[in-house]
Amino acid sequence: MRNHGIPQAQIDRAYDVFQRFFALPEETKKKYHVPGGGGARGYTPFGIETAKGAKYFDLKEFWHVGREIPRDSKYADVMPPNLWPSEIPEFKEVAYGLYTALDQLGSRVLGALALHIGLPVDWFADKTNFGNSILRPIHYPPITADDIPNVRAGAHEDINFITLLVGASAAGLEVLSRKGDWVPFTAAEDTIVVNIGDMLQRLTNHVYPSTTHRVVNPPGEAARKPRYSTPFFLHPNPDFLIKTLPSCITPDNPDRYPTPITGHEYLLERLREIKLV
Repeated sequence: MRNHGIPQAQIDRAYDVFQRFFALPEETKKKYHVPGGGGARGYTPFGIETAKGAKYFDLKEFWHVGREIPRDSKYADVMPPNLWPSEIPEFKEVAYGLYTALDQLGSRVLGALALHIGLPVDWFADKTNFGNSILRPIHYPPITADDIPNVRAGAHEDINFITLLVGASAAGLEVLSRKGDWVPFTAAEDTIVVNIGDMLQRLTNHVYPSTTHRVVNPPGEAARKPRYSTPFFLHPNPDFLIKTLPSCITPDNPDRYPTPITGHEYLLERLREIKLV
C-alpha cells in the first residue's frame, strides 16, 4: 500500500527506538521476558519461536506490544497489560503511537476486503475493536557462523486476520507464489505490505488464502548485518467465533471448516505449534 497516511518520520523514529532496545545487554532485556506467558507481552529472547513443523528455532528476538484495555474488561484474563522498558523512556509513546496508527489503517483495509466479498464496509468493526492485535518489533542478529541449519524465520503463515509490515531494514523476505516458487520481496520505503493470515483464510473458506512466507539468511557479507522488521498482526476480539461466511461457501468451494472456533482458542492452538506456549 502506498499513501497509507502514516508519516515516514513516525516509522523511522519507531525503528530507532526499537533498535536501541535490542542493543541493550541481554540481562537487561530478559527482565522483560515473562516465562510461561506465551510471548504475549514484552520480550521474547533467541531460541524460542520455531516455525510450525521446523526442526530448528528461528534466529530472532522480538518484543510484543498489545492493546491497552481497562483491567476490568472481560478480556483482561487473556490480554495482559503491556510491559515498557524503563531504560528507554520514550518507548511507550513511540511504540503505542505506531500500534494505534496501524490498528486504524488495518481497520480500513478490512473494510475494503469486506466490500469485496459482499459484506458491509463496517462488518469487521465490532469484531476487532478489542482485538488481541500485536505490534512485533523483530531483531534478526548478524549471522557469524557458516552452514548453520537455522534460518531467520522458517516458512510459515501468520495466525491472525491480516498483517501490516512496516518496512524492513534488509532483504530476506520471500513469498511462496501460486506456482510454488519462492519469490524475493523487498518493499519500497514508502509502502506497507499486507499479508492475509490463517484466521481470515478460515473465515472466508480460502477465498482469501493466507500468505506463506519466510525470511532467509542472506549470502556472503550481507549475512553479517542485522535485520530489523516490524509487523502488526491484526487479530479479532478473543471471543469472536471464526465461522465460515455463508457467502464464501459454494458448490465448487464447500465449507472446509464446519466446526467454528473462537479467536482466542485458535490463537492458543497455533502458539503451541510454534512453541511459544
